[in-house]
Amino acid sequence: MNNHRLNLGKFGEKLAAEFLIKKGYWIVEKNFRTRYGEIDLIAQKGDEFLFVEVKTREMSGFGYGEQAVDYFKTKHLIRAAEIYCQKNKMEKFWRMDIVSVEINGANRLAKIHWFKDTTS
Repeated sequence: MNNHRLNLGKFGEKLAAEFLIKKGYWIVEKNFRTRYGEIDLIAQKGDEFLFVEVKTREMSGFGYGEQAVDYFKTKHLIRAAEIYCQKNKMEKFWRMDIVSVEINGANRLAKIHWFKDTTS
């Protein structure tokens, strides 16, 4: 992955975390890695426990970030979430969300779209 894409992704994750914090969530963990892939953000608000995939795109016509989370990516994210739950002996209800961040490259303004419970 080139530096621009890596920096863009990290910037999107930062914006997504700030967005969730403003919604009353606290970030439990960032970039939890397993052999099935990485969970970008893990957040909690009361009894709600979220595993969040963040997809960041520049507004350039290459499609929306949420479109990049296909069946196979979702399957791997669910398996990674299950590993997190086992590792942390967590028996709470959880869900998988997508936060799509669209960044206007000229002025770095961002639009954030939140897709809740993407596994159903």
